[in-house]
Amino acid sequence: MTTDSPPARAPRRAWMGLGAGRQHHAGPVAYILLGIAALVSLFPLYWTLVAASTDNTRVSRTPPPFLPGPNLFTNLRAAWEDAAMGKALTNSLIVAGTIALSTVLFATLAGFAFAKLRFRGRNVLLMLVIGTMLVPPQLSVVPLFMMMSDLGWGQTLPSVIFPTLVSAVGVFFMRQYLGEALPDELVEAGRVDGAHSLRIFWSIVLPVARPAMAVLFMITFVHAWNDFFWPFIALNMENPTVPVALTQLSAGYVRDQSLIMAGALLGTLPLLVMFIVFGRQIVGGIMQGAVKG
Repeated sequence: MTTDSPPARAPRRAWMGLGAGRQHHAGPVAYILLGIAALVSLFPLYWTLVAASTDNTRVSRTPPPFLPGPNLFTNLRAAWEDAAMGKALTNSLIVAGTIALSTVLFATLAGFAFAKLRFRGRNVLLMLVIGTMLVPPQLSVVPLFMMMSDLGWGQTLPSVIFPTLVSAVGVFFMRQYLGEALPDELVEAGRVDGAHSLRIFWSIVLPVARPAMAVLFMITFVHAWNDFFWPFIALNMENPTVPVALTQLSAGYVRDQSLIMAGALLGTLPLLVMFIVFGRQIVGGIMQGAVKG
């Protein structure tokens, strides 16, 4: 007498991995929340455009206008001439570009050394670098100004560039990234092949660090572009950066808000253009660096 055997159970991994490899799509609630977040983020830029396209009387009304006016190009031309925006934009591009490039290079070199090289006093040096982040920048203004004057760099762009060629934040950021993204086996394989540290840095570290370098470049460039405190002390109105030049538009007894907003719009346009051109590459690099395996 034969008995039918019970049906075999479905493999456990079949029902446990039911959703593996499946693409998840956002629902309508997610799109609504993202749309609200986008509108809130873009509203300051839209208000700058509205205020820059009207006159000072209309901006001061209650309620304020919510639609652009007809005076945009007139205000932009006036702000360009009154604040020497051409000179300021050129100076800001030189300062921010040089600081961003040098910070990315030196921070990546230092981050690689702290993350993967073994040398005496490494942890002590890293703590000293991190400790500089606790010092308020206002404490170094007087000695830094005296140092720049002794070097003959007073009221010139090198006095703004050289004190910020590298940052402790950038060094710590690259050290943390390379410590996780760069396997020790790759470095050891380069050593076995006879490559020295600079060769390993050029051939192995740079390709791995490219996503973090792109992010650090963007953050440093924006920070240097918007920096006001030290450039206002180190430079004069004949050789300003964009934030320093904008102070000329608000120097009168009665501030022309539309003119100030027009200058702010001129100072923001290069950042918007850079983000539009390089934003996809930066986001793509971040995603590439986040995917492992």
